[in-house]
Amino acid sequence: LLSANVIFRPSFKLRQRTSVLTLNSSLKVHDYTSNVSLYNPTNYSCSLPKGLILETTTIPTLSFKKNSTIDYELVNTNITNLIQHITSPDRHEKIKSILYQHSKLFDTSKSTIAINVKPHSIKTLDHPPPTSKPYYTTPNKQEEMYKIVQELLYFGLIRPSYSPYAAPALLVPKHDGTWRMVVDYKKLNHITIKDSHPLPKMEQAIQTLGGGYKFFSKLDMKSGFWQIPIEEEDRHKTAFITPEGLYEWNVLAQGLMNSPPSFQRVMADILSPCRQFALVYIDDIVVYSRSFEEHLKHIHQVLSILSQHNFQLNPSKCSIFHQQIHYLSHTVSEQGVKPNHEKIQAIIKLREPSTLAEANKFLGAISWYRKFIPRFAAIAAPIHKVTNLTKANRKKFTWGEPQKEAFLQLKQLLVTSPLFLDYPDEDHPVILTTDASKVGIGGTLQQHINGETKNLYYHSQMTSSSQRRYDPIELEALAIWMCFQRMRPYLLGRSIIIYTDHCPLCNMMKSTVKNRRVDRISILLQEFNIEKIIHIKGQHNCLADYLSRHPIPREEEIFDEDYGIAKRDKGEPTVMSRVPDDTTPLAGAVTTRSKMKQLQLKQDQNSTLPPIEEEADQTKEDSSQIIAKDTLDIERLKIEQGKDSIIQQKIAEVMKNP
Repeated sequence: LLSANVIFRPSFKLRQRTSVLTLNSSLKVHDYTSNVSLYNPTNYSCSLPKGLILETTTIPTLSFKKNSTIDYELVNTNITNLIQHITSPDRHEKIKSILYQHSKLFDTSKSTIAINVKPHSIKTLDHPPPTSKPYYTTPNKQEEMYKIVQELLYFGLIRPSYSPYAAPALLVPKHDGTWRMVVDYKKLNHITIKDSHPLPKMEQAIQTLGGGYKFFSKLDMKSGFWQIPIEEEDRHKTAFITPEGLYEWNVLAQGLMNSPPSFQRVMADILSPCRQFALVYIDDIVVYSRSFEEHLKHIHQVLSILSQHNFQLNPSKCSIFHQQIHYLSHTVSEQGVKPNHEKIQAIIKLREPSTLAEANKFLGAISWYRKFIPRFAAIAAPIHKVTNLTKANRKKFTWGEPQKEAFLQLKQLLVTSPLFLDYPDEDHPVILTTDASKVGIGGTLQQHINGETKNLYYHSQMTSSSQRRYDPIELEALAIWMCFQRMRPYLLGRSIIIYTDHCPLCNMMKSTVKNRRVDRISILLQEFNIEKIIHIKGQHNCLADYLSRHPIPREEEIFDEDYGIAKRDKGEPTVMSRVPDDTTPLAGAVTTRSKMKQLQLKQDQNSTLPPIEEEADQTKEDSSQIIAKDTLDIERLKIEQGKDSIIQQKIAEVMKNP
């Protein structure tokens, strides 16, 4: 390089093989030359071997786009996608004109930090600064973390730190195969004073939208927390440590306590002039109007304010000029507000018991609500009638129309008032009870109000084949995480109590549990206000346990590569393959000579049988003999080895000379 500003980083070999120290720094290269400072902390001389690579350099501008210009090509793509549903050419052009006036909001090529807003403050108790050592990581992950840190540095989201605070950073994989850096702020959150700024009442927000409005727009902030600055005097408290060094945040980081109320305060403050036609719930903004022209004015006003404060939207999660939107588990339109069924799907889709054991489990799960359901005994009597059987008569179990009616009636009582609430009570904490089994996870969200238990949300879903191999503690933690993901609008910013029948999880939010999956989940849950995790006996965890053992099948989580079942377009035939009997030897398997002779004899007998015709649409073969071609298991290997001439030749040679 003739002349450039570069980021200097000590090489891995220099740090591993010598005691010489040097810092990450920014260097100025002039005429192919720059100066690097090395430090020997020992009392003896140290020599460096010839050819040792001292450092690596990076030119940030080659990797990241930091400039003041707007990427109009990206803006055009984002705006086009947002308004492609508008069929009227005249309306299409009017909306497009408004959005283009605020192009900067739709340019997602670079990060932005809001201006002229109240910074986030971190008030802590009188306590020594908590510190931690950096987590161990592999060289590959260390390199990925370095790239992420350099990008954050370049955009000004973080800066080098000399703070006495130090929280460990780690990488969490994303669905697309890339990595996300998170920081374990458990120790800092433990000494942080709670922010009592209230969130909007969910019931009041939903009722506001039910006033006969015709046009709606929903705006979502891109990495919303990262757009809020932190008070200069509090930034040192956010310091995090990596193998490369110590850094601190200039913006609101994920995992910091009080992030949701702080973000809500900022958004409510700047959008207060629009409170007659705009609702703010954390990072979601809903604009509502009675006519198209009115909505144009309202959208223009909201976007103007966001642009003035240098905010940035996430176009992929925005909805512009729609006549029906989904908001806080409700469907909003001109006809009014209707609750979505996602909160009660886990109950609605419960299948009827078909065995005595299943009927008894259902009664056990529902009996916990006996004291809250009037005439419970009379309603459940038909089911009790066919379950109160002696050991000798258990095979006489029958499930008829009376039992079906009782089953449906009990399910209906669980999802209707007074046992079920449409909105949480703002004066009481929410209680999440979860459970996990090898087949699924289940959870119920409740509140205890005036001595009665009210239900807010039921959730259950199947686990994937890979998740079924998790340890019990990992499955139980997974159940908590999945419920938090599904119930996020009901949990964010509220006081939360968690009940679990797995005792080792009770301290997961206070300290590490020496399990990587569980520790990652606990870090991802830091943005929620979890007051405590309480252990309950399994016999008292009735409904969550029942939901986990009777989960709802979810296509997006079941039909994947883990199951060997590829998604197909509707109408596309399933191509099936005949699986041979379990007699084909595997290459490389250990087989005795006598066993090999038996296999050869059976193979000779099978070779005389007529071939079986395959059917693409329908087949009369035993289902245990058929698998999808995408399955990669022991049976598939047998099929593929049977097609491989080289493997078959080797098998023949072994059988001739055992």
